[in-house]
Amino acid sequence: MQDVSRDAAIYVAGHNGLVGAAVVRRLHAAGFTNVLTASRDQLDLRDQAAVNYWFRANRPEYVFLVAGTVGGIWANSQRPAEFIYDNMMIHATVVHASYLYGVQKLLYLGSSCIYPRLAPQPMTEDALLTGLLEPTNEPYAIAKIAGIKLCQAYRAQYGCNFISGMPTNLYGPNDNFDLQSSHVLPALMRKVHEAREAGRDEVEVWGTGSAMREFLYVDDLADACLFLMEHYSDDGHINIGTGIEVSIRELAETLIEVIHPTARIRWDTSKPDGAPRKLLDVSKLAALGWTAPTPLREGIALTYDWLEHHLADARGMAPSVAAGA
Repeated sequence: MQDVSRDAAIYVAGHNGLVGAAVVRRLHAAGFTNVLTASRDQLDLRDQAAVNYWFRANRPEYVFLVAGTVGGIWANSQRPAEFIYDNMMIHATVVHASYLYGVQKLLYLGSSCIYPRLAPQPMTEDALLTGLLEPTNEPYAIAKIAGIKLCQAYRAQYGCNFISGMPTNLYGPNDNFDLQSSHVLPALMRKVHEAREAGRDEVEVWGTGSAMREFLYVDDLADACLFLMEHYSDDGHINIGTGIEVSIRELAETLIEVIHPTARIRWDTSKPDGAPRKLLDVSKLAALGWTAPTPLREGIALTYDWLEHHLADARGMAPSVAAGA
């Protein structure tokens, strides 16, 4: 166990994103008093020289590397170059600067999409690089795999205490609700919300509803990140999830129950389902003493309550939608 001093300088890379904002909330709640952040306007994480300058000036002792370009199936298919370039550069610059300026420990967050499309379920950590990736997000997955290997390489050559966590599908406050670039849960939440506001009783959902997914409330992930920073220092990456899966059909039905109980679903089967099943084996994390506390329905209700109170500020929500038009 490695308790982090409450006055240590802790840098959260990507603090304005879904995960970064949750990590900052968790750190403040735990009493950390020196949480460092930098907006995109202040620091381009793709620029090694700029990142080096920032690290030299601020000297963080611990780093949560949770920054990146993210999105759902549509965004991955339309912007593959951005997804691979941005993420590979962000990982490389922050990891290298952390080495150069003596960061005590770094936690890098990847994604469950690193695993082969047809990996045995639930997916264990050793499934990495055992098969072909899901084509719809392959560039993003390759960048995330490179991030894991980057941390391992710096451990091997320089003795850096850099660790990697692989979270499952995330959702929660501060999510991206844009229909073209968001992930499945926030996109469906927006669709159901708009149907309710417009008085429509039909909600269109892509695919057949048969794909199986696992969802983790982002504040639970933030708690797991702090737990790993204080309790985990191994070379291998570790899965972070609930170990519980639901079908997209079940997800859509739950969203409707919470938001718009009179609505019905119309399935657009011309659209892709993505990978047929994605469930993480979280036994390694559970053995360390951490399990996710928030059930899916409760997490959805918390997220929708946040959205209703932040419609004007929510990413991807146009002003006309925020006004209930």
